[in-house]
Amino acid sequence: MVLLATRSEGKLRELRPLFATRGIDIMDLNAAGIVESDAEDALEIYSTFEENALAKARYFARLSGRPTVADDSGLAVNALGGRPGVMSKRWSGRTDLTGQALDDENNRLLLEAMRGAQDRDAHYVCAAAFVDGDREIVCRGEVHGALVENARGRGGFGYDPYFYSAELRKTFGEATREEKETVSHRARAFTELLSQLASR
Repeated sequence: MVLLATRSEGKLRELRPLFATRGIDIMDLNAAGIVESDAEDALEIYSTFEENALAKARYFARLSGRPTVADDSGLAVNALGGRPGVMSKRWSGRTDLTGQALDDENNRLLLEAMRGAQDRDAHYVCAAAFVDGDREIVCRGEVHGALVENARGRGGFGYDPYFYSAELRKTFGEATREEKETVSHRARAFTELLSQLASR
């Protein structure tokens, strides 16, 4: 049984099927009885997705005593010098908001920052980490596209309605979960991670 260490319902929806198709049983933090604490806010303090993902996986592996996977992901926008990057979820600084309300505020800030920008290129990044005792694996996935000015679709979460995938030719908000899974940064990172786990 592997602990899937995320509080994000959106990530859980995307990742459960990925693990299920490979016959790997997972447990989320709630099922493991790990109550959310302020200490979790201090985990994502590093400048790279890889370091943040490992910090989370190590922390929850110690707490649970189980093999643990965690990730850190975000949106990097060319015109904004790679921001929001590792600060994607916390970009607005609104610690009083969660879920859709937080997504809405982050997207509002994104649109404001992009007003008048000619370069709309952006890419999503995900680093997926596995920790089991001394065994650690980190894999990175990316997907490239551009930002649209108006939200399209109601699917996905985070910045998805504004991220136009060059491969899907639609936003992640318009894509089905199955379509997104074929190209997404998260699917690519975790697919590589699961492949490495299966080969060792």
